[in-house]
Amino acid sequence: MRSLKTSSLAALFALVATGAGAQMTKTLTGEMKTETATVEAIETSTREVTLKKSDGTYTVARVGKEIKRFDTLKVGDKITAKYYDNIVLRLKAPGEPDTDTKTASTTRAAEGQAAGTVGAQRTITATITAIDQSVPSITFKGPNNWTYTSRVEDKAALAKVKVGDRLDITWTAAMILSLDGQ
Repeated sequence: MRSLKTSSLAALFALVATGAGAQMTKTLTGEMKTETATVEAIETSTREVTLKKSDGTYTVARVGKEIKRFDTLKVGDKITAKYYDNIVLRLKAPGEPDTDTKTASTTRAAEGQAAGTVGAQRTITATITAIDQSVPSITFKGPNNWTYTSRVEDKAALAKVKVGDRLDITWTAAMILSLDGQ
């Protein structure tokens, strides 16, 4: 969750353009995505599973010890993940303290069920460190020297923010994982 989508930045500037008297929080709702992958390799000592996604690319997932059915996975198993995320942007008042929090949760499937859930939320305060009207683009800096630069679609809205403005960015993600055929 270390990156923002360009569309989210465009929405931020639509938020800023509404003016000081308007609500200063914007939720950017994501969409439910479904991905099915095939187990290609299992490394039991590190609890890592190599998955081949439907587009042919590979990814490695580390399976936490809270997942009790890890030992039932086999090469060739199909895993389906339903994924949803959203982003909330909130302009901060001058002098308001910075935020840097993260939470995560895992829910195991009930006995005999093949699905479980994973959720995570991260909120950081980021400061606008650069604005380039010619591109147009904006650069943010957050905790641990996290930086992010993105194009912005709405030049007029970009003109309404300035270097030094701060905002809270909250990413929330949830995933339902199921082992197909069980």
